[in-house]
Amino acid sequence: MTIEMSEKPKVAYIMSRFPKLTETFILFEMLTLRKLGTEVEVYPLLRESQPVAHKEAQKIIEEAHFEPFISIEILKAQWRFIRCCPRKYFGLIWEVFTGVLPSLNFLFGTLGIFAKSVKFAQDMAKSGVTHVHAHFATHPAMSAFIIHRLTGIPFSFVAHGSDLHVDRRFIDRKIQASAFSIAISEFNKEIMVKESGEAFSDRIKVVHCGVDADTFKFAPEKQNDTLQLVCVASFEPVKGHKYLVEACRVLAERGQKFDCHLIGYGPVRGQVEKQIAESGIADRFHVYGGLPRHEVLEFYARADIITLASVLTKDGKKEGIPVVLMEAMACGLPVVASRISGIPELVEDGRSGILFTPGNVFEFAEALETMAKDRDLRIKLGTAGRKKVTEDFNLYKCTEQLQQLLYSSGCAFSQSEKSATQLTAVLPE
Repeated sequence: MTIEMSEKPKVAYIMSRFPKLTETFILFEMLTLRKLGTEVEVYPLLRESQPVAHKEAQKIIEEAHFEPFISIEILKAQWRFIRCCPRKYFGLIWEVFTGVLPSLNFLFGTLGIFAKSVKFAQDMAKSGVTHVHAHFATHPAMSAFIIHRLTGIPFSFVAHGSDLHVDRRFIDRKIQASAFSIAISEFNKEIMVKESGEAFSDRIKVVHCGVDADTFKFAPEKQNDTLQLVCVASFEPVKGHKYLVEACRVLAERGQKFDCHLIGYGPVRGQVEKQIAESGIADRFHVYGGLPRHEVLEFYARADIITLASVLTKDGKKEGIPVVLMEAMACGLPVVASRISGIPELVEDGRSGILFTPGNVFEFAEALETMAKDRDLRIKLGTAGRKKVTEDFNLYKCTEQLQQLLYSSGCAFSQSEKSATQLTAVLPE
């Protein structure tokens, strides 16, 4: 279904890095919005350099508005706003920098993006952008906030996982200034309402990230002689790889035969490989780097179980709802995962997977063993998982929800007195 409207929104997307292999949900959301008839332009805060990229990202990469941290054109944009509206410009500097103190992370991050965001504001005003949409509640949402304050263009942002859970500085002002804010789970919405106040509860919408189940081959029945476990996750502490390795060691002690495939890249990969080497069952593990989507799908097609050992880290990092679990469930894979954050909203314990207490190795191993010994259970859970994703985490349904919100915001802005066209007229060259 596409929205019938005479004047469709023109949406500017902001994200921290693009293209990023682990953020396929942003890529496919943008592509789906375009299919639904919404004009989308991309303004990444940084250009990501990585050896592997999804082929679907190539066209957006070519069109994206990449900017350095500083340039002559960026300096000219500052001068234009200073000449046009000095009180607004310097008042904004005071608002954002006093608002993020004493957090050094937010301070230096805001320093890094402020001038670039002013340039974005100028360019978006000139190109007729009707709404700014940011993924992640930290620096991308701050950039959208800056653009809104300078131009009046309405903005929204999505709070996912650690971007919400680690440091919520300034998030109340972002929510209060936004046209709407999105929580990817009810769990996240409760936190956002607590931070911004009950008066803004209706402004916070729950819109799931989703996947296109039709692009995933549904194959719950496997004929593997040896159980195949797959974990697709960045090698970061929040993903809990060390607990997976230890649970697999316990599983091996109990006589279960299996292979465990670890797909991803990240800062703790070396530590995990060291732990594997010392586990006594190194031959059971197969460690890969980051892989493009079509190769990951090949692993799903051969796997018996998808697993994720997410934990709360010492510095407060926590999962949102991992999209890799949605993808695997769309393929009919049963899930063994941590009972944390928004994961129980996707994986129903005993219905589409088995959940365990984060960091509890023996409970984790017990869940894996239960699943390993019961092929019929795996098929039953995998089939239910596919149904859950198709109904509640459907990419097209979720993107249509988002499009309705963007359309309402964009129409309201286009009819307001302070339009992007009018702003362009007063910005000096």
